[in-house]
Amino acid sequence: MHLHTLDQWRHSHEFHTDSARGERRTRYVVLLTACMMVIEIAAGYHYGSMALLADGWHMGTHVAALGISLFAYSYARRHATNPYFSFGTGKVASLGGFASAVALAVVALLMGMESIERLLSPQAIRFNEAILVAVVGLAVNLLSAWLLRGDHEHHHHHDHAHQHDHADHHHHDHNLRAAYMHVLADALTSVLAILALLCGRAFGWIWMDALMGVVGAVVISRWSLGLIRESSGVLLDSSADDHLAAQVRSAIENEADNRIADLHLWRVGPNRFAAIISLVTHDPREPVHYKQLLADFGRLVHVTIEVNGCPGDACH
Repeated sequence: MHLHTLDQWRHSHEFHTDSARGERRTRYVVLLTACMMVIEIAAGYHYGSMALLADGWHMGTHVAALGISLFAYSYARRHATNPYFSFGTGKVASLGGFASAVALAVVALLMGMESIERLLSPQAIRFNEAILVAVVGLAVNLLSAWLLRGDHEHHHHHDHAHQHDHADHHHHDHNLRAAYMHVLADALTSVLAILALLCGRAFGWIWMDALMGVVGAVVISRWSLGLIRESSGVLLDSSADDHLAAQVRSAIENEADNRIADLHLWRVGPNRFAAIISLVTHDPREPVHYKQLLADFGRLVHVTIEVNGCPGDACH
């Protein structure tokens, strides 16, 4: 048998996120965030605002985290057809999201520690200048969120237009979601900084500046832990879609006397799944027949089927 005749049986392994828009917009956000980071850190030190300084350092870590997102997009695209990766590079996006979430948790911890220190030892603040910088920072964050949100919605509508089976459209690109959450976290800290500075100027509550840093750290920690749980499930090949598993089992077992003995279902990319199915039947047929039973499941992109003949009543 000539090698070229095997092509029709070979699997495609290109399960990565094809998101040139996401990559381009994330690059814009990195540039915007980096510029604002420098301004806020310098202003925070100069004007004595912990809330502004925390927001600046928060942005600084996000520049690194968003850089991870850019790397994930680029790496997945360049190695999409590399046979070294048994099931493609679709999980690179989840790996990027996991790394970003860990960075976000570290930022929250550092913010909380520094804010508590400022609560114990308040410092004088130049409110008017700090408030102006914080407002500019919020505007940059909102612009960044709009850029990433626009791409997220583009993918959402694209998936609805091309998928016919039940799908969980939430968090389908952990990498893009991580970048989006980073700028939302930045926006939150900017809002908290503005509120704290306004209260400090109006009522002399200097402690509000540090307290808002603590509140922001708590909220950001919860966001990061949620993303860690979701992305780590993908990285560990957890069976994250019980509904799809039930549909696969039903499609196979509703024909004749087929019985699924073993079913492994796991994510290999954003909203893309691989399956290994071991079935037993009195009337064994070619694996391609059983794959046809699953043809309507667009999310199943890599299916391996083992067919076992079952004499007598052994498979009941």
